[in-house]
Order: sequence, then C-alpha cells, then structure tokens
Amino acid sequence: MLQGILDLTVKLRQASVGPALRDLAAGRSPQAPVVVELDPTSYCDLACPECISSPLLNKDRFTDEALVRLATGLADAGVLAVILIGGGEPLLHPATPKIIELLSSRGVKIGLTTNGTRVDRHLDVLAEHVAWTRVSVDAASARTAASFRPTRSGREKFDQVIENMRQLAARKKGLLGFSFLLMSRREPDGRIRESNFGEVEAAARLALDIGCDYFEVKPEYDMGHYLISQDPRLVADLEAQLVDIRALESPTFAILQPKNLSVILAAEQTSQPKDYESCPTAELRTLLTPGGAYVCPYHRGNPAARYGDPASTNFGSLWHGEARADAVRRINPRVDCGFHCIRHEANLELIQISRDGVPTDYSNLPDSDLFL
Repeated sequence: MLQGILDLTVKLRQASVGPALRDLAAGRSPQAPVVVELDPTSYCDLACPECISSPLLNKDRFTDEALVRLATGLADAGVLAVILIGGGEPLLHPATPKIIELLSSRGVKIGLTTNGTRVDRHLDVLAEHVAWTRVSVDAASARTAASFRPTRSGREKFDQVIENMRQLAARKKGLLGFSFLLMSRREPDGRIRESNFGEVEAAARLALDIGCDYFEVKPEYDMGHYLISQDPRLVADLEAQLVDIRALESPTFAILQPKNLSVILAAEQTSQPKDYESCPTAELRTLLTPGGAYVCPYHRGNPAARYGDPASTNFGSLWHGEARADAVRRINPRVDCGFHCIRHEANLELIQISRDGVPTDYSNLPDSDLFL
C-alpha cells in the first residue's frame, strides 16, 4: 500500500473515480473534482530561502466564516478528497481544525502537508480525522534545519517539530510521512557552499525512530518548477545513502522516491516537453487559495490560470462556470508546462480515455487512496 502512494495512474482505477472518468470520456466536466488542494492561509511561520511560494506568502487568508462555508460547499459538491496545503502553513489558520472535522464528518478524505510546528496544538483532530500527514522536515539536525528551514522569529524549532511528530505517531489513525527536499547552495563560481544532501540517511533513520510510515526524498525545483541539476559529487553521495536506507524498509515503513528524482540521479534533461495542448487532470483536481481559484497547483498565482474567488463565490458555481473552462483552455501544457509534472503519465492515460473510452479493467479497484 505504501509504495502505491506515488503511483497516480493506478489510482485512476479506483471505483469512486469511475464516474469522473466516464464524464471525461463523454466530453464533459465531472460533477465535481475528485481532489481539491486548499490553502487556508498564505501566512507561514518559517522563512525558507528556497521556498517556491515565497512571492505569494504572508498576504492573505480566508476568514473563518468563508473557510467553513467553502468546506461545506466542497462536501455538498461531492469532492472526494481535500489536501490542506500552501502557500502558507495550513495549521496557522484557526479554523483549520474545524473544517477537518466538518469534511471528515461528510466522508471527505483529508490530507495535510505541514511544516510541523503546530501539530501539537491539534493532536486530537489530526490523529482522528486525517488520512495522511506529511511533514516537510528536510533535515536531520537542528543546525541544518536552522539554515534551510529558518523561522521568521529566529527561534530554533527543529526539536519541537520532531517531538510533535512523535506525539502524532503514537496516536494517529492515518499515515505520517517525513518529507526531505534535497537542497544545495552554490558560490558564484559554481562551487557547493552548503547542502542538506549529507543528512538523507540520518533523516531516514530519524523518521523510522519517530514512528513515521514513510520517508520521502524529493528533488529541488526552481521558482518556475523546473528541476535543478545537482553537482555530481552530491548525487554520488545521495545514491550511496539511498542504497543504505533501503535496508530500513519493512511492511510498515517505506522509502519513497518520486520518478522526478531519477532525472537528477541520471543527470537527465530537467525539462519535460509535452505533446498535448490541454490538461485532463485539471478536470479531476483544482486549487483553492485566499488569492483565488486556480486550475493547477503548478500555476498558483498565475493570472492566466485563475478562474475566480472561492471566498465570495459558491464552489459549485466556480467549478461549472465559464471562467474555469476558459482558464483550463488558456493553460497549454505544450507551451506553459515545460517542467516535470508529476501527473504527466496520468495525463497520457486520461487523454487515451478521452479518445477511446474507459477501459474495461478500470474502476475495479476498491478505494484506498483517492489523492490523485
């Protein structure tokens, strides 16, 4: 089960995804997206230098009333799963625990991406109602965390985050993941000045010790979402550590490597040309933020991908409105998505489904992970 977290094409075969696929095959938008990514707030208590959302941070948030109204609208529309993410830190919003309980009570699956600093304040809700919590740690020591994940206040919070994760691991019903984003900094002449590559093995061992269900290693992206090539010496060190940490795997602990990581390991092309001009995944997923609704998380903040204001407009009207259809048409993957998209392979399958219909072997898997 754990190894399937990153296999987005297999997830398309789940029974509850079938109606949306049949709508796509018939040339119409589904009644609702399967998955919504929701940014409750753009505010964050960290000040990470490499954050690709930095131009959008600390500007706005949903009011408590608007966030609850929006969550209700998502459940009413038939959304199957919601990922609380950012943008900012979701647990900084005071109404986030309330909407987790609201959505869970309506049968909506909840995922949470967090920096971990506030997990201890909401342990009961997170342990009981969240299907998975992924903590962006990116370090195995307080020293490295202070450099790559500094706080806005200047206070060191690495030890607090680790303790928060231990507390959640002891009580959770869902999955807990330790996320490690590989980062490096260079001098003007190209020499490596600093990196966190050397802590991958220690971080994986820490994740196991905490009680996490998985440890995920992810490649670094630039502000345009393009993969960043890494120094061959760092890559060689990383490969050795990845071999070593495989010994940590068990039926209850997985090491996850997204396909995009292999691009860095093999020093392949860091762009990913597309030969299709529309994105079918945009009919299955969408992004809602305090700054607007967007057809894709990769285009968070892009005016061309914006299709309305979820704080003031009923979600059903947003989803079925002409503004969303126009935004989906405006974003041309061949032109606008040259970066490595983790849903590229799923898009290829969806394009074939749109052309040939839903295969007979689809919609035959029981629901296990609706986070497409």
